[in-house]
Amino acid sequence: MNAPAAGPNLSGEALSVRSRLYSVDMLRGLVMVVMALDHVRDYFSNAYFFEPTDLTQTNAALFFTRWITHFCAPVFVFLAGTGSFLSASRGKTKKDLSGFLLSRGLWLVFLDLFVVHTFGWWFNFDYHLLYGDVLWALGWSMVAMSGLVFLPVWSITAIGVAMVALHNIFDAVSADSFGSFRWLWAILHSGDMLEPFSGVHFVPGYPLVPWIGVMAAGYGFGKLMLRPQDKRRKELLVLGIGLTLAFVVIRATNLYGDPHTWSVQKTALFTFFSFINCEKYPPSLLYLLMTLGPAITALALFERIPNLVNRPLLTLGRVPLFYYLLHLTLIHALAVAFAYAKYGQATWMFKLPPLPVSSAVLPFPAGYGYSLATLYAIWLGVVVILYPACRWFASVKDRRREAWLSYL
Repeated sequence: MNAPAAGPNLSGEALSVRSRLYSVDMLRGLVMVVMALDHVRDYFSNAYFFEPTDLTQTNAALFFTRWITHFCAPVFVFLAGTGSFLSASRGKTKKDLSGFLLSRGLWLVFLDLFVVHTFGWWFNFDYHLLYGDVLWALGWSMVAMSGLVFLPVWSITAIGVAMVALHNIFDAVSADSFGSFRWLWAILHSGDMLEPFSGVHFVPGYPLVPWIGVMAAGYGFGKLMLRPQDKRRKELLVLGIGLTLAFVVIRATNLYGDPHTWSVQKTALFTFFSFINCEKYPPSLLYLLMTLGPAITALALFERIPNLVNRPLLTLGRVPLFYYLLHLTLIHALAVAFAYAKYGQATWMFKLPPLPVSSAVLPFPAGYGYSLATLYAIWLGVVVILYPACRWFASVKDRRREAWLSYL
């Protein structure tokens, strides 16, 4: 099939693809900056022995530091779907788009399992514990989309919305109830730890059904981005605010959309935290409404920001995988350096945690870690250090058109 996936060519203001992508790249760049904060917290926090969203132990600053990073994965996956649609609108055939999504998706899965989780997080290649993280979800979602792109856009959108909206119906279904197919339900929905080979454990931390739905919905959302600018902004605002209000209304009922209900806490602020503390693994309907609603609203607002102001975020947003791989390596290397400076050793930075995996990201020694103020300073330093390299690579991608550049 040689017809473009997104219909006829447009003219006038609707052809301003470059300006249309400014808001998309800016939003992607912003969540990438926020993502670095979460990973700095993983390696440097002195509150590593409990979950920052545990309302019985956390404080307001720590809760918000973790909660704000919930926007990252949904925006990544959603905009990956949008970017796929926009690439088709610029003339890529459905067959070419499908082939690219398939190959890049498998590449991301390989990177996540055999490079990012081993070398990126632990600086070793010990494969006795593997983890399906955000690149795993992105990759398999792209593989799924490589087949879905041959369907009409409306049906892709409907499939995506249905997967997002309905998957919580099956929260009570146990992987064990599927017998020999336990592994499949764990990967698609429940996230239970698996042992595919003796001594090798795999945690599908990002179960696939809702993430595939997010990417499919993002693909359909791309059609909205082809509208004339004024109309697009209004529709983005209506959709973004509507999804956010839907979150508030559905969450208030405590009837559906998240496996954990909210409740009144010791203060009004902590009651609010309970209200917005939604499940990420797998992402509940309410978690996705809570994050994608404001993100889509932000897209409308970002289009009004002058290019001079948004340029740094645009640069980061155009090299997401390059930034992702680089930032993990840099943060981990800094954590090793800080540990050597403070303790004279950093052996815990190179060892995977024992099974079962605890809530702590790394097996830190007693008394390890730094205050939130120090964490934020390190975070800003990481972003500043990364920016020149990302700017260089973005310029390389602008100047050159080799196929391999689209895989990094």
